[in-house]
Amino acid sequence: MEKKILVVEDEARLAEMLQRGLKEEGYSVSVAMSGTMGLKMAMDFPFHLIILDLMLPEISGLEVCKKLRENQVETPILMLTALDSPENIVTGLDSGADDYLVKPFNFSELNARIRTLTRRSQNGIVPQNKIRIADLEVDLIEKQVTRSGNKIPLTATEFRLLEFLTQNQKRVLSRIEILENVWNIDFNLGTNVVDVYINYLRKKVDKDYEPKLIHTIIGMGYVLKEDEV
Repeated sequence: MEKKILVVEDEARLAEMLQRGLKEEGYSVSVAMSGTMGLKMAMDFPFHLIILDLMLPEISGLEVCKKLRENQVETPILMLTALDSPENIVTGLDSGADDYLVKPFNFSELNARIRTLTRRSQNGIVPQNKIRIADLEVDLIEKQVTRSGNKIPLTATEFRLLEFLTQNQKRVLSRIEILENVWNIDFNLGTNVVDVYINYLRKKVDKDYEPKLIHTIIGMGYVLKEDEV
């Protein structure tokens, strides 16, 4: 399984070097150029590892790290810092980082740190307790759903369906795939249970809110995404 790494780094040349080098090592790499964007991406999408620069525009790496841990995002974090004083290193680790690397660094050392940290998620991506898209939040531990801060009561089946959609957001899911993963049954040409429950979800999650998140792709299935199809 290809491991996914998020690089949050505002130095364009370093970000490009990291992206190119890590891709050559077989990783899937996403890049965020600011603390705000890095925080949003780390909250909205699952990664095996986050490489996080300490000094970032808008929100510092320390704040990003603290906010992720406060929201129970347990993805391993490797902090990059040009400040190698013990105080700065301790502050970074206290904010929730798992390891640190002082700039400038050797790429082989970075690789070694990455291999060590990703062993935490060797069976897959470290699970997130909460998944967000737009103003929708799905709490996988408490089994609660909110939108714009409003609690939305769902049945157990509705919750499983929404959980599956959010975990695969922006990907078109066929009715067969949804049936197999949510109901654990093979596709039956005579059943319309997926369509029925999608309508139930739309009435609760989308009807009174903007933007609409659940979209129908005619002839293909459904997708959960923020922008219009």
